[in-house]
Amino acid sequence: MRLAKSYFLVLCFALATAARAEPVPTAGEQPGGMLESAQQALNATRSNIESLVDRGMNFLGMRYRFGGTGPESGGFDCSGLVRRVFGDALGLGLPRTAAEMAKLGDKVGKSDLKPGDLVFFNTMRRTFSHVGIYLGENRFLHAPSKGGAVRIESMDTAYWQKRFNGARRIMPEAEAAQPAVVVPASTVSHAASQ
Repeated sequence: MRLAKSYFLVLCFALATAARAEPVPTAGEQPGGMLESAQQALNATRSNIESLVDRGMNFLGMRYRFGGTGPESGGFDCSGLVRRVFGDALGLGLPRTAAEMAKLGDKVGKSDLKPGDLVFFNTMRRTFSHVGIYLGENRFLHAPSKGGAVRIESMDTAYWQKRFNGARRIMPEAEAAQPAVVVPASTVSHAASQ
């Protein structure tokens, strides 16, 4: 029940934040036309981010399984989770490994992260060996390692700060609107094990 309430708060905050964005027309543009176009882009972005978060949250607590791609294979590994969430929510067919995913989209600086971006970590003494989905406020969803389960963690912990390799944006519309998907701290695991 606590998880359901937390998830509801995440969606409410994301919708409220996104709804506040009001574009300003540039010289020669009709305010109504630009506003309508911006609102359509905002709604599409909000819908995509909601779909990603919603689908990802459905897998919270599912056990880690190396090479796993979902419940039918007994669990997820990190790239299996990301691939499944993006496939189910947006119909995107992502590559199978974190290293292959790191070659997609546009590089994003840590200070420019937006919900839906992929975040990469060096957890196996090689770059891009772990991937998760950024949720906002330095939190990300991922499938950690053997003995673990799909969870949300803070990138602010020393473990993840030290291992952060970079981020990629594969949802270009996420740049247009910046709804923050806030995950209540009560749902974030502070375990520093991969």
